[in-house]
Amino acid sequence: MSFELSGKLIEKLETQQVTSTFRKREFVLEKKESASGREFIEYIKFQLNQDRCELLDACKLNDELNVSFNIKGRKWEKDGKVSYFLNLEAWKIDKVSGENGQSAPPPSMADIPPEMDDDLPF
Repeated sequence: MSFELSGKLIEKLETQQVTSTFRKREFVLEKKESASGREFIEYIKFQLNQDRCELLDACKLNDELNVSFNIKGRKWEKDGKVSYFLNLEAWKIDKVSGENGQSAPPPSMADIPPEMDDDLPF
């Protein structure tokens, strides 16, 4: 099951090579919501894995992002003690707007899938 969340990029960390076959990169979005005349701010940490670590390269601090992610839970046992961990694993990042509040540019011809780039027959 996948989820989406939008917010402002407030922190992006460097890629970490955890093992010889696994790397990750974490980032934090600031999510603001209002209820009953009060503003609530949440700080949501996401993780990118493997080749998806590069998804964050084009993003700058304060960019408004829409993040698609999966929730992953893991169980870990050591010396008879059980612990549970939860990760929000991002798999897609769309830039909503930049620092100056402008919307992201429309897709270019390079963004159009090849099957849609055909000329019409008339």
